[in-house]
Amino acid sequence: MGRFPTDGYISAWAGLCPGNNESANRRKCGKTRKGNALLWDTLVVCAHSTVKNKSTYFSAWFARISTHRGKKRAYVAVAHSMLAAIYHIIKDGVVFQDLGANYYFQFNRERKINAYLKKLKALGWVTSVVAA
Repeated sequence: MGRFPTDGYISAWAGLCPGNNESANRRKCGKTRKGNALLWDTLVVCAHSTVKNKSTYFSAWFARISTHRGKKRAYVAVAHSMLAAIYHIIKDGVVFQDLGANYYFQFNRERKINAYLKKLKALGWVTSVVAA
């Protein structure tokens, strides 16, 4: 792993880093670059299998991205995250610790509660709970 100074370098080498084609503050194509096809294919297949387990961080990450960008791009994003985790596991010698499927729910909890209550009110649901 000494060949790659950061996880970004190995992601670029594998062809899993997102494209950055921007002009006049407009993002154009976000296509990934060419890289090591064997590693790319292997990581995307691993992403397909890890997403099936619904109690993992990668599954939550997939669900979060696939709603906006589509499933194929979400699989590549999960593969990119997996490669970054693998890089740090090998380089630093740390043990993998899954953050869990509820990792993203801990951020902005009050804002999410208020947003969901607002959506329920728009659907006609009458609540007796008053949000702060």
